[in-house]
Amino acid sequence: MPPSLHGRAQQATSQKRSRFRNLDGMRNADVLRDCWRAITTHAAYGVDRVSAQEYAHNLEDNSTHLVERLKSTSSRATLVRRHSLPKGGGKVRPLGMPVVEDTLVPLAITRRLTAIYEQDCLRCRYGYRPHVGALEAVDALTITRQCGRDNWVVEADITGCFDHIDHAWLLRRLAERIDDRALRRLIKKWLKAGGLDPDGTVRHPATGSPQGGVVSPILANVSLHYALELWCEQVVKRHCHGEACLIRSADDEVCACEHQEDAERFSTVLGQRIQTFGLELSGDKTRLLPCSRHPGAAPTRFEFLGFAFQWGKERAGKAPRKRRTSRPK
Repeated sequence: MPPSLHGRAQQATSQKRSRFRNLDGMRNADVLRDCWRAITTHAAYGVDRVSAQEYAHNLEDNSTHLVERLKSTSSRATLVRRHSLPKGGGKVRPLGMPVVEDTLVPLAITRRLTAIYEQDCLRCRYGYRPHVGALEAVDALTITRQCGRDNWVVEADITGCFDHIDHAWLLRRLAERIDDRALRRLIKKWLKAGGLDPDGTVRHPATGSPQGGVVSPILANVSLHYALELWCEQVVKRHCHGEACLIRSADDEVCACEHQEDAERFSTVLGQRIQTFGLELSGDKTRLLPCSRHPGAAPTRFEFLGFAFQWGKERAGKAPRKRRTSRPK
């Protein structure tokens, strides 16, 4: 982490209510060229059909002209080329492929937002974080929760999380930590940028952030931090009569509870909670399951991030939690 971002990270850690200004590091050609090292040169091109390799042929001049447009506030968000990928069950996953410049500048902003919001994130979050991903979430269920009193499990999945983020609500949450109006205005431009479908149709969605955009993961984390994580930590756990643990990776989450009434209450209230933020639970992937390690309990298997989890049995008589690859996956 550069010294400037390291200082902001320390400030975010020590001052939880401070608001950050002058986060305009993306208006520096050297910063943009440094971010270029993290750009995938073989990524798909955007609507301008300019690939990253072609953009790199004249990187010095292109980055200089981009900084000039950013300083003059004359830059405009370009349409995002949309493409759909099959995801099983007859469903498709919409992906957005921005132009090269709309990948370079968001990467500079993402690094600044990550330095700030990484200090606020709770231990239950594992997706879209530096050096923390799905494997760490799986290990948390398999290893860390070995000694937990997980008798009931609530599986939940948010339908189209990236496509249903409320723009106005998200910008208000960003304003609680970000006092740079120019940066928030730039983020708003990217949120409002339309998408170009393969058939030539231009869509201007009222909600959501394009899945595939560089800044979309950190924006989704900020949204779910206020909508789900803080609520679970400050409200749900206080009203539970036993242990409760939430593990979230992107839009998939698992809540392990000790008592059945706590799990049933969480399963009922969770859908109502996220509906207030324009989100919706997937009916096919949201369910309440008994998952007790006690002898005589019916063996129950639940799935999370492509793995199936189930209490097993060792020769010594202990009941460890085991995992294996999910058969459908």
